[in-house]
Amino acid sequence: MSVLYKEIIFSIVIVVVVVVGNVVTQNYTHKSVKNTTTELEELKQELLSESNEDIDWDNAKEKFSVLQTEWRNSFEKLAYYIEHDELEKVDTNLIGLKSYIDTQEEADAVSELEKSVFVLKHIEDKTRMNLKIFFNILESSENFYRIGQK
Repeated sequence: MSVLYKEIIFSIVIVVVVVVGNVVTQNYTHKSVKNTTTELEELKQELLSESNEDIDWDNAKEKFSVLQTEWRNSFEKLAYYIEHDELEKVDTNLIGLKSYIDTQEEADAVSELEKSVFVLKHIEDKTRMNLKIFFNILESSENFYRIGQK
């Protein structure tokens, strides 16, 4: 087996591993964001009752508790491949949301909830772009290699 042939096989294996890894992480990120966003939307509907007196704050606290537990489970896995700063923004917003639910401040709670949804969608979009960036780099290095051979 020639050295060039081994390098090609090795390169193909690396590309396949990167692509498969990216697909797996993107799918998990999408699932986690979707589940958390769905929980947040359900909580939002609870908070947007017609008047502050109609809000079942105990039910909102219970929904938030379930949401927080699920988020902690997702956080631990997402932290392996997503910047901690992004995940901590969601944590910070959820802590604010909890305090506003505890003090029964509807408008502020909805505001923190919306911030959390925005950051979650940003995280999902950001991880989706990594594969595009990888192939752009691969294409650029291929063009650089061709120029070097001329």
